[in-house]
Amino acid sequence: MPNPFRIDPASVTAPFEQLRTQVISGIKDGTLVPGTKLPTVRKLADELGLAPNTIARAYRELEHDDVIETRGRNGTFVSATGDADQKHAQQAATSYAERTAQLGLTPAEALAIVTAALHGTQTREHP
Repeated sequence: MPNPFRIDPASVTAPFEQLRTQVISGIKDGTLVPGTKLPTVRKLADELGLAPNTIARAYRELEHDDVIETRGRNGTFVSATGDADQKHAQQAATSYAERTAQLGLTPAEALAIVTAALHGTQTREHP
């Protein structure tokens, strides 16, 4: 697999963060599917002209978020658990559902609150 990652040295975003974001974007757009083997830290560092520690930091953060997994000497792979943002959103939704039930709200009332909040957020982001 050719290296799909590119680092912009002129960017204000740190190289490890650029790489982390590109891996997540690749998963979201289907370029990187679960089970895809990622380049080794040393190989990717050489290809991108970065220090191995920079690549290792990006990989550590991605692994912490369950986006990738290291399988010992077999390498680093895109995790089957998927996107960390999706996982966090699911956790937030579960917490919200539990809390609204504790407050005695009906599912319809809880859904109306979420719908209004989403509409308000979208309106602020896209006037």
